Amino acid sequence: MKSRKALLVALAATLSISLVSPIFAEAPRAQDQAPPPDQAQTPPLPQQVPPPEQQPEASQAPPQQAPPAPQAPPPPMYAPAQLQQMVSPIALYPDPLLAQIFAAATYPDQIPDAAQWADEHHYLTGQALADAIQQDQLSWDPSVQALLPFPSVLRMMASDMPWTSALGNAFLAQQQDVMNAVQRDRAEAAQYGYLSSNSQVIVSGGPYITIMPVNPAFVVVPYYNPAVVFVAPAPGFFVGGAIRFGFGISVGVAFRPWGWGVVGYNRFDWGAHRVFVNNAVWGRTWVNRGAYVHPYPGVRRYTAAQRVPDQHALHPETDRERQAAREGHPVHEEHHEEHHDDHK
Repeated sequence: MKSRKALLVALAATLSISLVSPIFAEAPRAQDQAPPPDQAQTPPLPQQVPPPEQQPEASQAPPQQAPPAPQAPPPPMYAPAQLQQMVSPIALYPDPLLAQIFAAATYPDQIPDAAQWADEHHYLTGQALADAIQQDQLSWDPSVQALLPFPSVLRMMASDMPWTSALGNAFLAQQQDVMNAVQRDRAEAAQYGYLSSNSQVIVSGGPYITIMPVNPAFVVVPYYNPAVVFVAPAPGFFVGGAIRFGFGISVGVAFRPWGWGVVGYNRFDWGAHRVFVNNAVWGRTWVNRGAYVHPYPGVRRYTAAQRVPDQHALHPETDRERQAAREGHPVHEEHHEEHHDDHK
C-alpha cells in the first residue's frame, strides 16, 4: 500500500515539471526583446550617460553686445597760419562772392563738371543763362550752380582740386577759424595800402573789414598776387595797381533764386562768425554734411538721372578770354556773334 502511494506522488511530480518547463523555455529575456514600434526606447542607465555640458541659465547668459558702429573719420584740422595761406587767393573777393565760394567748396566732387559746363556756356548771360541752368536740369547743389555765371572762378577751383577740397573741409570743420583767417589777410592788405574802396567795391574799416560791391547786381572778380598784397611794399612800389577790379559779372534779378542781386542775401556776420547764403544761415558742417540741405526755395533740384541732353550750343572760352578774366581785365565775348548766327 505504501509503495503504491509513493509511485503516485512521483508520477504527479514528473507531470508537473513537464508542463511548466516549456513555458519558461519559450519566455524571452526582457533585455533581448525589441520594444513595440510605438514605444520609446528605454534610456540607458544613468551611469552610462556622459555628463551633459553645463549650459548657463537664461538669466545668467551674458548680454549680447551690438557691433560697434564704424567711426567716421575725424575732420582735418589746420593751424591759423595754414588757414591764412589757404584763403589768401580769395580773401579779397567781395563778401557775396566769397560766401558762395566757401559754400560751393564743400561739394568739391561737383566742381569739375560745373566748371566745364560754365566754360561751354560762358556766352550766355542774364536770363538766358538762368533759363539754361534750369532747362538742363543740372543736379549740382544750388551753391555750386550759383557760381555758373563765374566761369573763371570755377576754373580756378577745378584747376587745383586739392586746394578746393581742403578749403571746403576747413569751412565745414573750422568755419570760425576760416573767417578769422580772412580778416587777418584783409587787415594786412589794408595796412599796407593795397586794399581800399574804389568805383567797384566799398571797403569798410574795422573792427571787421567788409568788401561789398557798389552795385549788388554786378560782382567783380579781383585779380591780385597773394605774395605781393599781404607783405609790406618795397620802397617806390605803386600799391594802387596791385589789385585789379576790372572784370565783373552781371547777376541781376534772373539769379535771385541763387541769392544774387539783392543786398544782404550773401553776406558774413563777422562778429558772430555766421555766413548767410541766399538769405539763410549756412548750417552745413563736418558732422551733418551728409544730410544738410540748404534752403533755395526758388531752385528746383534734380537728380543725376533727371539730367537731360544739353539744349544749347557749346562754345568753350578762347585763350584770350580766359587770360583777360584771369588777369582782372574786361572780357570781350568772342562767341557772341557766332551764337546769334546759329539761331537765325
